[in-house]
Amino acid sequence: MMMEDRMRPRDLRGPAGIVADLRTIHLQTERDAELALQLDRLLAVNDAGEQTCEPVRFSAGLETRGISLIEGAGGGKSTAVRKLLKGCAALATNSETGKPRYLQVNVRTPVTLRSLGLGILAMLGITQVSAKFTVWETWDLVRHRLAVEGISVLWLDEAHDLFSCTAGKEVDDMLKMIKGLMQGEAPVIVILSGTERLSAMTGYDPQVMRRFVQIRPKDLVVGRDNAGTEKLIRYYAEKAGLSYDGGQGIAGRLIHGSRKRFGRSIETIIDAIDRALREGAADLTIDHFAWAWGAAEGCGYEKNVFLAEDWTAIELDEAAQAFEAAQKAKRRKRRKEEEEQD
Repeated sequence: MMMEDRMRPRDLRGPAGIVADLRTIHLQTERDAELALQLDRLLAVNDAGEQTCEPVRFSAGLETRGISLIEGAGGGKSTAVRKLLKGCAALATNSETGKPRYLQVNVRTPVTLRSLGLGILAMLGITQVSAKFTVWETWDLVRHRLAVEGISVLWLDEAHDLFSCTAGKEVDDMLKMIKGLMQGEAPVIVILSGTERLSAMTGYDPQVMRRFVQIRPKDLVVGRDNAGTEKLIRYYAEKAGLSYDGGQGIAGRLIHGSRKRFGRSIETIIDAIDRALREGAADLTIDHFAWAWGAAEGCGYEKNVFLAEDWTAIELDEAAQAFEAAQKAKRRKRRKEEEEQD
């Protein structure tokens, strides 16, 4: 992986400054490369071979396509998409508006078709919409404002929350409306980013799903990725001016404690370095990881993956997994009931 180096000498700043700079380091991964490749194929080129802000039209020129990035919480997906869009020269600035040609909208619960449309309009600067507007009129306004602002890419972050609706028909309608944004005279490329729940889109509307290429970053694996993780820890430690002994058995524990998420592992590394720096330590040790991870998790000694002897047996996020399983079962039951009623 490639690494950007923006650090300044340690002796010029305190721990806060060092940690702030550590957080600016961006690590290029396979996920970033795949995101860039897929966005590249969705933006048209001119006769000179230069990339433009115009979306490529598919299906005999009738519609655009989208990208669905599905990754667990803490994987760094939002950072990856933001970095991608900011770095795309074709989307950088609309000369007529002075704004980027992409729009980020965070999906917030509870979400309805109307609230999603109003959320998009708010990000476009339209905060007052008549209560007399129907849902369909609201979305007509969304399409109009996206065209007026010259938006080429609409990014819905936390898109898994689209499936938190109480009614399955509401989800169906939202997906159809999103599909509608990818059609017409001024269609946009839609990027959806969210957790595994986003994959439920297939069950609701296969026609929408086929319009999105899915990107699912690989999880880290204890054992296979230990060496790379040790290298990552050493890299960050050296940037912070700390020594690091790779023989402490930290890598496997870090992968497990980070739920196998690359982004979470980096967060824990930085938190551990922060702890070491504030203690005035010269070396980054497993104790710093234990303190940092334990504080973030709010767990006791026996549940701390950096302290427990049998750390592989520690079950993480049991309550969250049980809740998600229950929600998934409810969605299935609700959809079956709606189908039977139809």
